[in-house]
Amino acid sequence: MNLFRGRLSAFRWRTRLTLWGAAACAGLAVVAFTKLADLALHTFFELANTHPGLPFPWVPFVLTPLAGMSAVWLTRRFFPGAQGSGIPQVIAATRLAARGEPVGHLVSLRIAVGKIGVGCLALLGGFSAGREGPSAQVAASILHFAHRLLPHSRAIAPADLLLAGGAAGIAAAFNTPLAGIVFAVEELGKRLEAKTTGILVSTIILSGLVAIAVEGNYNHFGRMKVSEFSEIVVPVLVYGMLCGTLGGIFSRLLLWPQKHPDFVLWQWRAANPVRFAGCCGLVVALVGWMGGGLSYGSGYTVTSVLVSGDALSAPWHAPVTRYVATLVTYFSGIPGGIFAPSLAVGAALGASTCEILGFAVNAIPITALCMAGFLAAVTQSPITAAIIVMEMIDGHGMVISLMAVALIANAVSSRISPELYQQLAQGFMPQQPR
Repeated sequence: MNLFRGRLSAFRWRTRLTLWGAAACAGLAVVAFTKLADLALHTFFELANTHPGLPFPWVPFVLTPLAGMSAVWLTRRFFPGAQGSGIPQVIAATRLAARGEPVGHLVSLRIAVGKIGVGCLALLGGFSAGREGPSAQVAASILHFAHRLLPHSRAIAPADLLLAGGAAGIAAAFNTPLAGIVFAVEELGKRLEAKTTGILVSTIILSGLVAIAVEGNYNHFGRMKVSEFSEIVVPVLVYGMLCGTLGGIFSRLLLWPQKHPDFVLWQWRAANPVRFAGCCGLVVALVGWMGGGLSYGSGYTVTSVLVSGDALSAPWHAPVTRYVATLVTYFSGIPGGIFAPSLAVGAALGASTCEILGFAVNAIPITALCMAGFLAAVTQSPITAAIIVMEMIDGHGMVISLMAVALIANAVSSRISPELYQQLAQGFMPQQPR
């Protein structure tokens, strides 16, 4: 009996050590992705501002289409399955793995490499894309590979491991471990087996801790300066409905190619994907030029400025240009997420309208409210959206108002559009014969 218990204990510890080692590798991969993405964005802005005195900023009009065409060509040629956000692929892979079907076309080390490399290439072109969603696919790919290293293939269900990997990627990318756990339950899996919950949660947390160990315990968008948020009810209701409406329309537009593939534009995209990406690059460059460069990149820098104390500095067109640039970026087919751009749209929306609507005294907290509201409306994951914003800006004092605005926005959005990621995941599932 003691021998049996000893072997069982060794088996359990080998399982734990394998998963924790994979989680550490996933965290390091996400950190590397972060560093490369930051370098790509820094390089783009350096090139775009090389000759600021020229009457016409020509660099984005050349660099952005070339980057888009190269990114789509590389994705289709070498890294199929790496296009888009990455979260729908993780959801689809989780469903397929639960049915015992292969998932290598959605999560693999090859796709992880392509997601990082080609995703950074797109950011080098100034596309309005984030790295947080792609980080979920990168981490899930690494943990999926680790499954073959377990002492027994049935030690952890492959679907649960994929779920933990996707959530670990979110936790490491945003430096928000709690949000990663909630995201696993609310969006990726809709379930967790009781017998594996503890070890999978520890895997998610460990991945986030590795990222913190390398980059430090930072707040993603800085620390929000809030003295007192007065008259909370009216702003929560107003911006909950506004963000819900705009976010629901945004989500519905993102689903347009999937819902109406016979539309002439999407037929041309299917026949000429690389050329279409080049055209999208021209549109992104044009929108960026018209908006003074505020719509280029992930939106991290602009959002950080708005949250950290300059919330009234956003011009009226900032949310419009970011909104359009993000839609066009997604339509192009490059690897890139919508989390950070959605947060940027929300921040710009709150900052540019709070004075018009008479809420200027609460400009900074309203900016945070709109970040949570718009993200909740787009993803229809309200608790995740509220916790992500709360953890990113160290806004624990706003937890109730963030939850409220996210739930209102989600309720409004759900009347306009189906769940975005769940619907997009259907596109990666094999078609059932009729």
